[in-house]
Amino acid sequence: MAGNDHAGEELTKHEQLLAYIRDLPIGTRISVRQMAKDRDVSEGTAYRALKEAGLAGYVSTKERIGTVRVGRKRRSHPEQLTFAEVLEIVQGSLLGGGEGLDKTLHKLVIGAMELDEMTGYIDAGSLLIVGNREGAHRIALAHGAGVLVTGGFGTSEDVKELADDRQLPILTCKHDTFTVASMINRAMYDRLIKRKIMMIADLVEPTAKVGSLKQYATVADFLKTSAETGYSRFPVVDEWNRVVGMVTSKDVVGRPPDQSVDKLMTRRPMTVTMNTPIASAAHRMVTEGIELLPVVDRQRKLAGVVSRAELLRAMQFANRPEQLGETFDALVWAGFSEERDAEGRQSFTGLVTPQMSGALGTLSEGVLTMLMQQAVARMAADLGRHEHIVENMTVYYLRTIPIDAQLAIRPHLIEASRRHLKLEVTAALADGEVMAKAMITAQTIDAS
Repeated sequence: MAGNDHAGEELTKHEQLLAYIRDLPIGTRISVRQMAKDRDVSEGTAYRALKEAGLAGYVSTKERIGTVRVGRKRRSHPEQLTFAEVLEIVQGSLLGGGEGLDKTLHKLVIGAMELDEMTGYIDAGSLLIVGNREGAHRIALAHGAGVLVTGGFGTSEDVKELADDRQLPILTCKHDTFTVASMINRAMYDRLIKRKIMMIADLVEPTAKVGSLKQYATVADFLKTSAETGYSRFPVVDEWNRVVGMVTSKDVVGRPPDQSVDKLMTRRPMTVTMNTPIASAAHRMVTEGIELLPVVDRQRKLAGVVSRAELLRAMQFANRPEQLGETFDALVWAGFSEERDAEGRQSFTGLVTPQMSGALGTLSEGVLTMLMQQAVARMAADLGRHEHIVENMTVYYLRTIPIDAQLAIRPHLIEASRRHLKLEVTAALADGEVMAKAMITAQTIDAS
């Protein structure tokens, strides 16, 4: 037991260091050596805590500056890039104003106008993209905007000092203005797409206290924790807070009070991360009959838990905004319109465009498969089964489909139960000739 006591003490120190780092003011520089001296711990312990704080997003290491306490990014505005992310996207370097790298930008301004006209477009949170025009650099910084100097140019020392004083970054990269603007716009567009996808991070607060048990905890500890929290299942963690098992009330029934939970737990349990989509997590829980999932970080350390009820409730009541950024699937499907015959049966008709072609100049098999899946999704929604996962799909390609052909995708429901759908989908030309068929089974995720 002495070894376990020592492990618990190390974990307590580790948690104290993480709390110390989180409580530091934003912008504070942190040194491993100084933190070890101030907190009376070894440099190895301080280094491990600082590394974990970096993985959690509480600190950032910047060139020529060192490790700095930063504001943890929130998922509420994932489409907003920080200047540090812009620096990485354009593969540039920092000229000055490093303290402002973690600030976010809300728009881009191309510096292709006279200086007096430029002031009407620049405001706080903008990023001015411009060449070696030092006058424009000064105006942008004076108005609270960051600067990205293109063409590999630099700027004067007094502009760098102004950037440091205003805590606004001035960056440089080798690309031209058009290329830079395209790269940043692409990154912002991708963020807009991600905004629609609900992640585990939208439900779980990583700093919240999580009920768990140590490997060496006993059945008596389980019963005490269960009585205090009202829960009947807990993640089991080792001395470094890594998830190693799950234990439930069924596992401890009839066991002696001094029995350790590591002999009763389910080892190597299913886990998710903060970046797991909630639909994916919900599907796994429904399929496997799991009621509680541990949420872990990249080192498999426990960051939170999420229940099946929470996931299904989030999916049921989640706001479904219009698509803010178009995915490839959405762009292709946008060319197809829904039609219904006299009996109310659905079909989706559209033109096969050159962008949908594969290597042979005919409709790509991948695009055709996607179109069929989209038709299934629309029929599932029509049946009130908005959330579903395709389990199996068998496609029979009967003919190649030429570009510029008018294509009709027709889903037909074969069987429907509370948990499953079975459908046949046909792809036919305007004259009725069937070009491909598919048999698809899908599992629906019931929110009840």
